[in-house]
This record gives sequence, C-alpha cells and structure tokens, in this order.
Amino acid sequence: MSSLDGRVAIITGAGRGLGREHALCFAREGARLVINDHGGANDGTGSDATPAEEVAAEARALGAQATASADDVADWDGARRVVEHAIEVHGDLDIVVNNAGILRDRYIVNMTEQEWDDVIEVHLKGHFAPTRHAASYWRDEHKAGRGKPRNLVHTASTSGLFANPGQANYGAAKSAIATLNQIAAKELKRYDVVSNCISPGARTRLTLATPGLEAIMAAPMTGFDPWDPANVSPLVAYLSVADCPFTGEMFYIKGGVIKRVQSWEMAERIEKSGTWTVDELRASLAPVADRQSPDIDVD
Repeated sequence: MSSLDGRVAIITGAGRGLGREHALCFAREGARLVINDHGGANDGTGSDATPAEEVAAEARALGAQATASADDVADWDGARRVVEHAIEVHGDLDIVVNNAGILRDRYIVNMTEQEWDDVIEVHLKGHFAPTRHAASYWRDEHKAGRGKPRNLVHTASTSGLFANPGQANYGAAKSAIATLNQIAAKELKRYDVVSNCISPGARTRLTLATPGLEAIMAAPMTGFDPWDPANVSPLVAYLSVADCPFTGEMFYIKGGVIKRVQSWEMAERIEKSGTWTVDELRASLAPVADRQSPDIDVD
C-alpha cells in the first residue's frame, strides 16, 4: 500500500514547478487529487486553466483520480469553491498543500502599494483562505463523529525566515505563513489536524526570475541535481501521511538535505528593578550589540 492511498488532497499552485512535482508524487503515492492553479504569470497577472488541466491529466496517466481547478485561492469564494470541489468530486478532504505564489520584487524605497498588496494577498491570504475553509469542514466532520487525521502543509521561504533584500513583500508574507502554520497547529489539534511548513530550495519559475540564480541553479550535465524541485515533494508527501508525527514544525529542504528550523526564541537578557535610562541601556546592551548574529548560511 502506498503512503497516501485513498487520501484526498488539494494542492494549490500545482500547474508548474514545485506544485506540479508535489501532485505527481502524490499521484504515485495513491492520493486522490484536486490540482489547483489559477494559471497566472510570475507576477500574478492573467489566468489560464491549461496548466492545472495538463497536470491533472499527467496524474491520471499515473493511475490517480485527479481533477483540475483554476479558482483563485487568494479569493475568499474561490478558495471555498476549491474545498467544495474536493468534497463533491472525491467525497472528502484529508490534505491541503498550500503552495501558490507570485513575485513582485522591489527594494522598499521603490515598492508600490499594489506590489505590496498583490504579493501579500496571493501568498498570505492564498494560504489562509483554503486553510480556513478546509478547517471549517474538518471541524464539522469531527463534531459529527467523522473525525480522522487531516494534514496541512504550507510553503514558506528562506526569504521570510532569514530575510532577503529586495523581497520585503514576499519575505513578510512567507514569515507570516510560518507563524500561521504554528497557530493552525495549536488551534486545529482538537480536530485531529496536523500543520507543518516547508522552506524549499529548488529551481522554479519564481526562483529563476531572481537575477543571478539561473547560473547557480543550472542543472548538472550528469549526476544528482540538488535544485530539482522533485527532490522536495517526498517530504511534502511524508508530512501529509495520516500518521505524521510532526505538527507546528518548519523544515528547510534542498536536494538531499533536510533541516528542522527552530522558531523564534529568547536570547540575551538584561534586567533591573525599575525603569531603564537611555544611558544605562547604552552601557548594558553594548555587549549584546557586539554579538549580533551574522547572516545565516542555509546550505
């Protein structure tokens, strides 16, 4: 028996890149699929049902039950329709993989309001809206005595975890997604839902749009390709199994390397029995300033 036999999964942003590889991996593992992709360009403009339909056809060729959806999951009703589609067509919903995203890179001093709003909407609302509608269904099923293990898998980025200049909108959304993951894990535990998050390193349309990364991420002529997005999908499938032992966790993955990422934690402490003065803080925090963390190497 495959690890996801019979489980019903929605995968957003599944028409290309990481989402497509997730969908094909899930198909091989026996899942029943809703392939969701609005079909827009890198910057989110336009729409096209073709990518979702093509990947659904690929999944069916692998023996999976798979349908396509071009609904926009950053739209409240669009996300609801995707969830309802899974339930109506496949009879249930066990897994939501939130993967859809766009880029509008710009330095803060040049970023427009629209560039900020669009990226926050597609990434953050595009994660929250499907999560909310799925969670509502899972709560109702649990209360009706039909509860069972369910799984959420979200997609963050090192841009959000460790900060990347030029991506204030994208990084802020990805950091927020990491926190959304933890809150979902705590709130939905009562309904037998686990929620986890990945931070992938892979060659996709979005990453290749960043200047300089095309050469860094070029596929080798021979041997293992560490930037192949297919390397990421088995972890997403594992985090989607019914007996997944993790919840509220973040995993960085690139190639064959997987690292659990620790959440925010308290560091140095200074204390006095009263209100600090500015001069006291200058003196007491000087050693802390000298120990500021260097840039983090995620490889």
